[in-house]
Amino acid sequence: MSAAGRVRARLELGGRRLRLSALPIVQCGLAAGIAWFVAADLLGHPRPFFAPIAAVLSLGVSLGSRLRRAAELVVGVSLGVLVGDLLVSAIGTGVWQITLVVMLAVAAAVFADGGTLIVAQAAGSAVLVATLLPPGGSGGLDRCVDALVGGVVGVLVVAVLPSHPLGPVRRQSRRALDELAGVLFAVADALRSRDEPAASAALQRARESQPLVDELRAAVRSGREIVIVAPLRRPHRAELVRFAELVERVDYAFRNARVLARRALGALQDDEPAVDALPDAVAQLALAVRRLAEQVPRGDREEARRPILELVHEAPILADAGDLGMSEQVMVAQLRSIAIDLLQATGLTRREAVAALRAEL
Repeated sequence: MSAAGRVRARLELGGRRLRLSALPIVQCGLAAGIAWFVAADLLGHPRPFFAPIAAVLSLGVSLGSRLRRAAELVVGVSLGVLVGDLLVSAIGTGVWQITLVVMLAVAAAVFADGGTLIVAQAAGSAVLVATLLPPGGSGGLDRCVDALVGGVVGVLVVAVLPSHPLGPVRRQSRRALDELAGVLFAVADALRSRDEPAASAALQRARESQPLVDELRAAVRSGREIVIVAPLRRPHRAELVRFAELVERVDYAFRNARVLARRALGALQDDEPAVDALPDAVAQLALAVRRLAEQVPRGDREEARRPILELVHEAPILADAGDLGMSEQVMVAQLRSIAIDLLQATGLTRREAVAALRAEL
């Protein structure tokens, strides 16, 4: 790619990221301004710098655990101010005093919860009390109130101007399912060509897939949080419950895919013979996963169920694995397990998925 092409691609990527983050950016700006107005103009705090900081931190530009982050922020600041104010009033300020104050504030935060934000805010607040705020003054109390104002404003902005709870979930679902299909296609190609390095690469790819599942789980958690604080988004609760089930099924499918890839690599390393139907069945399952990835964002999971059942019907190897070698039998078992996971991802219970599979077999 030419230099101009790389620049154009980078600009397009940046523009796409901006479009996806437009609402969170607006939320952060509004929360910061409103928090400053409340703390400075309504409460009369001089230079309430921590109110807008707390609002932005409680929101974040990307989705996350906002309610927990707001609570951690307030608790961390309160602990830091409390410990700092008490100690600085008694022992004054200096090198060893700052060292002691920060250590005790962090220790109190770790004892209370141990969350990263609590610890960081406790340490930062203790440093400010020990270096900037006068001992025994009202600055410490005002800072706690500013933190509370910022955290509450951040949550209220999400409630009044909420992001769509399903958008990120649908995008992450598509990414995870596309990657699962890619892993299965890679395994099928490696088996078909009896390519040991390709099988090793497919196994490595499967092992590196967990962050996609974790990101999908985090998106579902954030979506649930949005519908809790935003009344306008309550109708999406049922869909988020279905996506929560999808996350678990996709997680299990990836685990089974890792076993499948590991057994495929072992079979090639041991030069075990393989029937031609096995890589075809793996590729068909990958196509079924891709169909599911296409249907999930549209909400039509039942339509995605057909390719999975067609695979079982059209792949006799899944029905009769008695004449297969040991590695092949393990791989067929993993294919069946993945098929059950995918059927559950389309909305069936495990009992219904197993029954549907047996009916096709």
